[in-house]
Amino acid sequence: MATIKVDVVSAEEHIFSGEAELVSLPGTSGELGIMPGHLPLITLIRPGFVRVHVPGEQEPEQIFVAGGVLEVQPEQVTVLSDTAVRSKDLDEARAKEALAAAEAARASATGSIEIARIEAEIAALAAELAVIRKLRSKL
Repeated sequence: MATIKVDVVSAEEHIFSGEAELVSLPGTSGELGIMPGHLPLITLIRPGFVRVHVPGEQEPEQIFVAGGVLEVQPEQVTVLSDTAVRSKDLDEARAKEALAAAEAARASATGSIEIARIEAEIAALAAELAVIRKLRSKL
């Protein structure tokens, strides 16, 4: 079966690089499925999972992203996100702690830019916690 090159990159690190038969992820207008030969596309993505279906693997590689940008070329998929974490590395306690810290920072924030930045962080952390809880309920 044909494959497509996939790169998932966060602000801190390169999370995944490899070949896939299919990449599925949450676009702003709905779920997207990208296969080899897909038409070029650039779109925003919502918080959720990027699922990379690696040839020969039963389960897809799952990477949580807190939104970002998707670029598709016929032989290449690139996902850019401020926050990207492999599903096996998600940590509920750390996410709860970070959310509490962000909410405390929001209470003392004064400038509109600072408030907007903190609210975006709170939204991303809330989405991460929701995904962690959803994964835990499936186990």
